[in-house]
Amino acid sequence: MSDIPRLVAWRRQLLEAHTRLRFALATAREAARDGADLPDAPRDLLLYCHGFCVALDGHHRGEDTLLFPALAAQHPEIARVVSMLTRDHELIAALLARFDAAVRSTESPATLALHLQGIAAIMESHFRFEERELEPLLDRLELDADPGAVLGPL
Repeated sequence: MSDIPRLVAWRRQLLEAHTRLRFALATAREAARDGADLPDAPRDLLLYCHGFCVALDGHHRGEDTLLFPALAAQHPEIARVVSMLTRDHELIAALLARFDAAVRSTESPATLALHLQGIAAIMESHFRFEERELEPLLDRLELDADPGAVLGPL
């Protein structure tokens, strides 16, 4: 296999990871929105919301430990962007921790939906910034690593 497809694949891998996370968030938001009318709402919300939180956290941990250091090493000019993205990850982690606490304390589906609305707004802004700033660099990224470890489970 030539280097070109592998290098270009990092852009595709990032976009696919973001698409999966957007879908997971939409599923969790739907479960919270419809949860008040379902007999198994607490269990279902815990399942959907926990799955989303774990997936997003895994995605960010992989970026922080593997993707961002590789990009910064190959493109030192993006140090400020990497710093901003890392701060976003810390903010999102705090929001996820608060959300997880709300889920575990059996807050109402309406309250959980509000948490998810806030997470969605920050996450979407973060993803768009990340995609805009990193996509061109991902086409040239030289990183010999498992995409699941770098961007979260595929």
